[in-house]
Amino acid sequence: MIKGLIVKSISGEYVVECGEDLFTCKPRGVFRHNKISPKVGDIVEVDENNLITKVFTRKNDLVRPFVCNVDKAFLVFSVKEPELNLNLLDRLLSIMEFNDIQSIIIFSKIDLLEKEDDIKEYNIVKDYYQKIGYKVYETDNENYDEEILNEFKGSICFLAGQSGVGKSSFLNKINEELSLKTNEISHALGRGKHTTRHTELHKVYGGYLADSPGFGIVSFEEMDLLSLSQSFKEFFEYSESCKFSKCMHINEPKCCIKEKVENNEILKTRYENYLLFVKEIEKNIKNKY
Repeated sequence: MIKGLIVKSISGEYVVECGEDLFTCKPRGVFRHNKISPKVGDIVEVDENNLITKVFTRKNDLVRPFVCNVDKAFLVFSVKEPELNLNLLDRLLSIMEFNDIQSIIIFSKIDLLEKEDDIKEYNIVKDYYQKIGYKVYETDNENYDEEILNEFKGSICFLAGQSGVGKSSFLNKINEELSLKTNEISHALGRGKHTTRHTELHKVYGGYLADSPGFGIVSFEEMDLLSLSQSFKEFFEYSESCKFSKCMHINEPKCCIKEKVENNEILKTRYENYLLFVKEIEKNIKNKY
């Protein structure tokens, strides 16, 4: 038996990377009976007949990209054209926390910030997310911070962000061939209902990047209110000072989070987005029953 990482899946076969070697493998028939489906990102055991005999426990399991055991998500958000979408940023940050995925924020199109007020407002936002513990990088039409490349090392990663924010441009900057591959796969997957599902991890700077250029799970269907409150890093950190141990930071008295919002210690937009997400989860729960 040898242990390896599934780096590609297509038509029911899996390419497993074991050290420097690649093996094309199939899963044991018993997996289908037990409703176990290996996927890209899985750590597996392979026998001498190139059969996958064991799938190790996953730390997370995503639908789009169709990959598991993800370590990092690069959240790409433009500051202009389109305008910075803090609602989507906070949504993705929350969902990544819930799935035990480290978020790396990349603010793109920095060169489009020209007005002094816009620059000042952007710096407030950037400084805040750094203050609460997120790594933040910047890119423009020509440049990117080369320290970003170190984030790939030893990690399974993917990119997320709305259309037009510069994900493809970022990929082109770090590896033009990689951008072409992900675009080819993205187009192939959109050609029809019967297109073969293909997922692949590309080696990049000592780590892996999933071929999907987007992230499809943007709802809170799997989360409850407690999970949401804990997925906001600073809310979880400060909640020990709230009067009630299970404070949801909505209408409760002596809530430390609300006090910090009033004192401008918590970004107002961040709290407003939290309240919107609370309503969304409450609606989801109501619709289930």
